[in-house]
Amino acid sequence: MTDFPRPSGPFRYGDRVQLTGPKGKLHTITLREGGELHTHRGVLPHSALVGLPDGSVVSNSSDTEYLALRPLLRDFVMSMPRGAAIVYPKDAAQILAQADIFPGATVVEAGVGSGALSLWMLRAIGPTGRLVSFERREEFAEVARANATTFLGELPANWEIVIGDLSAALPAEFGPGTADRVVLDMLAPWECVPAVAEALVPGGVVLCYVATATQLSRVAEFIRGTGLFTEPESSETMIRGWHVDGLAVRPDHRMVAHTGFLLTARRLAPGAIPPDVRRRAVRKTAYGDEDVEVWTPGAVGDRQITDKNLRKRVRDAERAAEGALRAAGDRRIADETQNETA
Repeated sequence: MTDFPRPSGPFRYGDRVQLTGPKGKLHTITLREGGELHTHRGVLPHSALVGLPDGSVVSNSSDTEYLALRPLLRDFVMSMPRGAAIVYPKDAAQILAQADIFPGATVVEAGVGSGALSLWMLRAIGPTGRLVSFERREEFAEVARANATTFLGELPANWEIVIGDLSAALPAEFGPGTADRVVLDMLAPWECVPAVAEALVPGGVVLCYVATATQLSRVAEFIRGTGLFTEPESSETMIRGWHVDGLAVRPDHRMVAHTGFLLTARRLAPGAIPPDVRRRAVRKTAYGDEDVEVWTPGAVGDRQITDKNLRKRVRDAERAAEGALRAAGDRRIADETQNETA
């Protein structure tokens, strides 16, 4: 693959389409021959969309109108099949910025979840970069691969998913000082910090995405205690939308507030000791069993998906990926035909 596909042109079977109906109701569908969208407002055949350009308006059997658009990446990740919880677009944008993910970078990710953050990072590193994602569960990896194939039209050649624990698997994949960036989205990122420190290039960035303040405290203290990184910096991102209609300008009644904390630090050169930084005494640096209980999956609100539900989501993701591959093949055939007749 020399470049990532750029979805454009008329809708084809296999394309993913976002339909916006009355009152902003969204429906995301994959166009299939003989397919139909059924709602309480009527029926819309998929064939009515084929051949139309992005931004078209179509009507269903009861003359209800829908705006049809190819979903943006932020739209796709919010509606794609999920094996695990996703990183929200507001956090993904800050991760790309704070971790300084750049074109051509070699990036390590753990875990892969449903592939939402992977898609953002693949776009940021471009076709010359390399992304290696570590995931403990094969089912989550299957969902992530299928979601990436659905959105990109193919599985990127510069993306690899390694099944296994990061602490054990990272040294086998990366030699000392060979990774530019490491992004940790996991329950206990401090367990992986020693392996990450070994793999990171001097000046490289480690970013931890955690849900609770206790997790944030523990990973920050662990990173400080290694003496291998700069002083950790922590933040959270909140977005508040605004209603704007003429002179009626006010904040939205609802907002996307806390979803997680971001912590970043940079790898020091071997043997480097940074200038002393004066900071207040930390009252508690040790953690007991009662503290560990605070960041268990149940305590942080991480709902455990059942095996049956996960298998269904894997099937849904793979069906969407198959449709995307068919659409990509149709595009290539159409392009070749157009070039031959030109």
